[in-house]
Formats: sequence, C-alpha cells, structure tokens
Amino acid sequence: MISAFANSLKIPELRKRIFFTLALVVIVRLGAAIPLPGVNSVGLQGWQDAMAATGGQDRGAAAVAALANVFSGGALTSCALFALGIMPYISASIMLQLMTAVVPRLSKLAREDGGRQKITQYTRYLTIILALVQGTMLIKSLVDNNNPFLNGYDPKEFGPLILVNGGDPGISYYIMAVTIILAGTMLLMWLGEQITERGIGNGVSLIITVNIIQALPAAIFVIWNDYINVDVADNPLAPAIAVMLFAFLAIVIAGTVAITEAQRRIPIQYAKRVVGRKVYGGQKQYMPLKVNYSGVMPIIFASAILAVPGLILGFMFPDNAFVQNMVQSLSNPSHWLYYLVGGTMIFFFSYFWVAVMFQPAQIADDLKKSGGYVPGVRPGKPTADFMDFTMSRLTFAGSIFLTAIYVIPGLVTALFGIQPQAAQFFGGTSLLILVGVLLDILRQVETHLIQRNYEGFLRKGKIKGRSAAAGVAARSSGGGGASTNTMLYLYIVIAILTIFGVVALIASKHG
Repeated sequence: MISAFANSLKIPELRKRIFFTLALVVIVRLGAAIPLPGVNSVGLQGWQDAMAATGGQDRGAAAVAALANVFSGGALTSCALFALGIMPYISASIMLQLMTAVVPRLSKLAREDGGRQKITQYTRYLTIILALVQGTMLIKSLVDNNNPFLNGYDPKEFGPLILVNGGDPGISYYIMAVTIILAGTMLLMWLGEQITERGIGNGVSLIITVNIIQALPAAIFVIWNDYINVDVADNPLAPAIAVMLFAFLAIVIAGTVAITEAQRRIPIQYAKRVVGRKVYGGQKQYMPLKVNYSGVMPIIFASAILAVPGLILGFMFPDNAFVQNMVQSLSNPSHWLYYLVGGTMIFFFSYFWVAVMFQPAQIADDLKKSGGYVPGVRPGKPTADFMDFTMSRLTFAGSIFLTAIYVIPGLVTALFGIQPQAAQFFGGTSLLILVGVLLDILRQVETHLIQRNYEGFLRKGKIKGRSAAAGVAARSSGGGGASTNTMLYLYIVIAILTIFGVVALIASKHG
C-alpha cells in the first residue's frame, strides 16, 4: 500500500495530475471559507459557536442543513463565495440527462456527432439560470433574516445578517451579491471540468467529496465529546457505545463498498465469422449489470423532494397548522412519516432511473447486429425481456440497500442522540458519495501504475476495471496476498483508526 503511493509519485504524468488536483482542491476550500461582501461574519461565527455549545438546531432543520452542506462544504451556512456550491450544475446535469432519455429530439441529438457537446452547453446555460434563481432566493433570505439553513439565528443577539445600509440594502447589493454567487458556481463548474480533464477522478464528484470530508473532523469531535471524553461515573456505558459505534461504522462502510461494487455478469457469446483467411468472433465475454445501478441518485431525489417542497409550503402557509405539522413531520428524521415517504420515493426513483437510463431493447439490438447472444436466450425481443427481468430483480435488491442506507443516519440519531452532522457519516448520501468517488480515484491511480509496470495497491486480486493481463501479472508476482475486498476493508479500518488517533491527540493537546 505505502509502496504504491510512493510509486504514484515516481510517474511524472501521474504526479502532475495529483498535484494539479490538490491545488484546485485548495482553491475550492478557500472559496468556501471567504464570506460574501456585506455579510455579518462575526455574527455568523457567534451563532455557529452557540449552536455547537447547545448541541445544534432542532433535528428537522439540522437534517436539512446537513443535506445542503453536503454540496457546499459548509459554505451555505457560512454565506461564502461558493455558497451554492456545485449543486446548480448537478441539478442541471440531472435534468438534462433525464430529458435526453425521455425527449426524442434530445435523444437523437445525443447520438449525433457533436451532440454531447451541445447537450453539455445546454447544461451550462441551465446552470446559469438555476444559480441566478437560487442565488436571488438566498440573498433575499439573508436580508430578511429568515434563512432556513440558519435556523435559530437571532438578529437581536448576533446582529443582522447583512450589514449594508443597516440591514436594508438596495437593488445594487442584490445585483452584486447574486453576480458573485453566480461567478462562484461557474468557477466551481470550470474547476470540476479541469480536474476531470487534467487531474485524478471525476471533478464534480471530487468537489462534493472534499466538501463532505471537511465536516469529518467536527463529526469526530462530537462523538469524542459525547462518548469518549466523558466521566465514566456519569455514563458508564459511554465507552461501550463508542466501540459499538466504531464497529457499526466499519460494517456499514464494508457493506457499502460491497454493494457498490456488486454486479451480475451476463455471459455474451459471439458467433464465429470468416473474413478472408481470418476468423473473427467466437470468444465469450461478460456484460456487467450493477446491483446499485442508479447509484446515489434516488436518495438525492427523495431528499430534495422531502426538503424543498416542505420549505416552500412552510413559507406559503405560515399560519396553517396542518401544513406546518406536515412540513415538520416530513423534515424530522425521528418521525415515522419521514421514513415512510422517503423509503417509498427511493423505491420509485430507483426503478424510474433504471427505466430511463437502462434500455434493454437497444442492448439486444446492438448484440444482434454485432453477432452476440446470451447463451440459452434467443436474440431480439427474448434477449430484451431477459435483460429487463434481470435488471428488475437487481434493482429491487439495490432499492432495499439504498433504503437501509437512507434510514441508518436517522436511526443512529434517534438511538444514540448523535447530532445529524455526525450521524450523516454512518450512511446516507455522504457515505455513498465518499465510497464511490474514492474507489474511482483508486481505480485510476491503479491503472496508471499497472500500465507502467509498477506494483498496484493490491498484490493479489484486482480492482474492477484493471485489464485481465494486468490481473494475471499481479497474481503471478503477489503470491498469497489477501483478496481485494479484504484488503480494502482493512485499509478503511486503518484510515478510520488513524483519523481517530489524530483527533484524540489534538483534543488532548487542547485540554
């Protein structure tokens, strides 16, 4: 493992990509720390200190804020230059991706030469529109001191959020602030594209991952203060609970890695054909169908639908008791209705995403044209029906997994009283994104190492995506090493232990 990291710095191209990515990550974090002009940064810091001292906001508001901060890295509640984060670009990408699958004109455009570039350009235009609308709403909420993500902020105690003209800025401030927020979002989008092209990993996903990781030390401190740095006489079960939480976290991460990488391999046989003196085809290949085909998208859709409409209805009907009770129930992770509606929507969006993105008829037609077939299944419609039936069963298993991951943070909060900003690392959107992005980065680095005859991260076995020849070479040189999943889980546990050790050292230094 250590030699693999050392070898990655010996390859000039890979070293440049790593340092380039790290440099852009620093820029991302700087933009998330610099507040907008005119924002009461002193009052915000005082409010954040007060929230930390009193245990945070109410559960519903804290859960919504934690979800929003996944994409902004804390910039939203800090009213920073990158307040909206990369979320407008993600929303625009999802909308265009879904429209490409259901709108025939866009679907035809995507298959044409240069069509993908045009769709990417449309995505950027839509990002600008979404950023303008969301930025205007954000500044309006700051001026009116009713920002839903700053629940509990008292202007009488901490001062108004906007200090321009005594908290009553004119249209010029709106234009300036919204322009800065729009520029921040577009800069993040450009940085993400640069990381994808010249760095390591998918740029947009990596930006989200960095924003998630920045909240990890605070989450560890929360658990440290609640279960480790306590008087055993007051809470004799605290050490046992801390050990149990650590073991539970390791199990959840291991399960997430396993399900993320799990796939059903459909055998594909190609018929032999003779062209001149050469024989083509006849080989047997596999078509991998992922168990969690939709990834984290169903959880994102369900969480957004639970949070955003609830906030809008709460603003529209502030005096309606029924609407307010419904909004509070749908945004409160300790309420049964939250899990019922959220789990139902996750199931729906899992199948919806597969129905939109997975096209069994097109796959069957492509196999038929290339002379491929599934052994035991007739080409054409029977192959399409077989693919659809197989994918439906895999999607059911993936939906169960996503629902369990979605529920786990709320259960941890309800059973152990852990704050939502710490409980989000036990499951949910944050954990899925972290696992997916880190595995993708590991694959890319592994590919660079194997191509240049360096030893990869694993002596035996292979990460998905390594070529068969590289896998044979690694097995012949590795001897009796552990399997891929075993070593990966071991490294995860070591990383968690290292993080806890560093945090404990820092805590002991500060008394």
